[in-house]
Amino acid sequence: MLSDNVTPVPSAFPGEMDSMSNAVPQYSAEIAIHSDPAEARRVQEQIECQLKNTLFTDKEIFSIKLALEEALINAIKHGNRFDLSKKIHIAYSVCPERFDILITDEGTGFDPCDVPDPTAVENLERPCGRGLMLMRYYMNEVAFGPTGNSVSMTKLRNGSK
Repeated sequence: MLSDNVTPVPSAFPGEMDSMSNAVPQYSAEIAIHSDPAEARRVQEQIECQLKNTLFTDKEIFSIKLALEEALINAIKHGNRFDLSKKIHIAYSVCPERFDILITDEGTGFDPCDVPDPTAVENLERPCGRGLMLMRYYMNEVAFGPTGNSVSMTKLRNGSK
């Protein structure tokens, strides 16, 4: 089970449908978890199940899973520095045509422009920057908050990428 402070807020339950979406369920939740990779994996599994109940393809679900894993691990590792007293705040929405997520850690933040390009020859053997590159590649939109401790991502169903 997720941490004691988890507050999922479903907008629709399995079987409850949006009349405008041809009987496809919608979900949304706001969750706070400890900076624990195991809790992050449980959130990922929850979101994956919800995506499977919509019309997202296996390829789109793979893209979301990969970007989500990178964002959560970055928040835990780089943002909160594995500090279990700090939380990761997650707000997401699964709709028939799109997936949106906002992940916020309690760290000091960073400037994404300061992260070296992992494809540059001088950085090929350095581990930094690959997660951000994958998030940008697999999602339709990726934006960082002004303080650098939050990321919002969007994946459009049947969108490019």
